[in-house]
Amino acid sequence: MTYLDNAATTPMLPEAVAAMTELLGTPGNPSSLHAAGRKARRQVEESRERVARALGCGSAEVVFTAGGTEANNIAIKGIAWDQRAKDPRRNRIVAGSTEHHAVLDPVRWLGESEGFEVTWIKSDATGEITVAALREALGPDPTTVALVSVILANNEVGTISDIAALTEVTREFGIRFHTDAVQAPAWLDLDFSKLGVCAMSVSAHKVGGPHGIGALIISRDCHVTPLIHGGGQERDVRSGTLDTPAIVGFATALEITTAKKTETVIRVAALRDDLVKRVKEISPDAIYSGAITNRLVNNAHFVFPGCLGDSLLMLLDAQSVECSVGSACNAGVPQPSHVMLAMGADEDQARSTLRFSLGWNSTQADVDALITALPSAIERAKRAGVPKVTNAPVRV
Repeated sequence: MTYLDNAATTPMLPEAVAAMTELLGTPGNPSSLHAAGRKARRQVEESRERVARALGCGSAEVVFTAGGTEANNIAIKGIAWDQRAKDPRRNRIVAGSTEHHAVLDPVRWLGESEGFEVTWIKSDATGEITVAALREALGPDPTTVALVSVILANNEVGTISDIAALTEVTREFGIRFHTDAVQAPAWLDLDFSKLGVCAMSVSAHKVGGPHGIGALIISRDCHVTPLIHGGGQERDVRSGTLDTPAIVGFATALEITTAKKTETVIRVAALRDDLVKRVKEISPDAIYSGAITNRLVNNAHFVFPGCLGDSLLMLLDAQSVECSVGSACNAGVPQPSHVMLAMGADEDQARSTLRFSLGWNSTQADVDALITALPSAIERAKRAGVPKVTNAPVRV
């Protein structure tokens, strides 16, 4: 098998597996006062400190969650509710048009169910959210905005937005800022203290850790109205029994990934560049999507004109090459990628995408296997063509 879908999830690091396995049969609720509980609490707090060191924040700012989606929901809903409760004029949410659905959907829900006014920030042709676009979205009275949310590194095309520059704008008006940084920790040097955000979401399974665990980094001066009540764990932001083995696995994976980041980035960037060069040789009409340089080094995203992305995916899968399309699938009907539409692509282009994403254990053999399998897949996909669909997603 050739696995090129690390932006979806990464294989677990052996050290993280070992750290978790050692604890799986050990009793002890971190909220209990007896010896087993105190031991579990110590393991949680030591892991919290390790995560904080890797992300450039204080340990008290780390709130463990069930993953990136929950972290995004807690931040977006919790901050929006809190800000409007404090100042009813702050009834607007401003978010990037290229966000992951874990941000898009809660923002839309707040607009449809909670009466917030939603404004989508226009993306440029590479997928970046710029300062000029943010200022335009804030409008003539930014003091009515409760929250801005912009993804740090796009999950589909890998483009990186300058979050520190964007927060300089929102700081002028006292606007809370959240960023979905789930794709970033494995590839970028993250320092929460320098980004200027009040909340940042991360996830373990993007850095070689386990599924079902992540964190919301919340600055000390940022209050969040909780979604879940009952127990008051995690600063009363996220109640529920903490999963000690998963938390230790997360901290172990993030610590190792951070320590090896420089060498991994150099190696994976070379593999990605070779992949891009050879794909273009095979398919000269393929369009390399996203920013050329200002992108994650593990991401290679293409539009293959005349090919349905889902067809290419399945044809490659039949040859044991696993990758991803940049689109959602609703009720079994392939839909255009909202990210590509926001970047200005037409609907055919937005349905003709493939994302190849490398990881910590990717090798030259993986790239070679893709290049061997791709020509026949493109040929067969072009013969099938790109059928028209209805009910395409609305551009945001």
